[in-house]
Amino acid sequence: MSESLYFIAIVPPSDIAEEITKLKEEVALRYNSKHALKSPPHITLHMPFKWKDKRFEELAKLVGLTNEELVPFMVDLRDFDFFEPRVVFVDVSPNEHLVTLQAKIVKWCRRDLKLDDGNYKGRPFHPHVTIGFRDLKKPMFYEAKKEFSERSFQHQFEVKCVNLLRWDKGSWHLIGS
Repeated sequence: MSESLYFIAIVPPSDIAEEITKLKEEVALRYNSKHALKSPPHITLHMPFKWKDKRFEELAKLVGLTNEELVPFMVDLRDFDFFEPRVVFVDVSPNEHLVTLQAKIVKWCRRDLKLDDGNYKGRPFHPHVTIGFRDLKKPMFYEAKKEFSERSFQHQFEVKCVNLLRWDKGSWHLIGS
């Protein structure tokens, strides 16, 4: 039976996404960390999960219903932060609407899709937009941390929908909106 890998996220508008992609490219070039380039800039709401291809419509319906019920809200991207010893990211300012949306999606996925762990092994939700991770070696991480600690990044955008992404041919791709 054929399965694909998916996750649910918020993807910023194209102008902000392009700017963040340039940061990912900079991290790839300067710090030899290319893995973040395998996905469009995003805030993960439900971690990657396997889903049977023959049940895709169920998954698409859940995302569609989420978007029908979504009341738009603003998200602030503010500066950079880090998960030591490998992750560099654009930080997201605390946001009750975002936390509520993420919790609702995890709950719906558990209840309606029978997915059991959307919270990264019980860790609290920490919204962010990754620009370097996984293949970022520790010495390079600390160099990147020093550099990005001194830089600023500020953008705001309205969240109007959540997105479904699918792994295909070595990278993540948006499936509708």
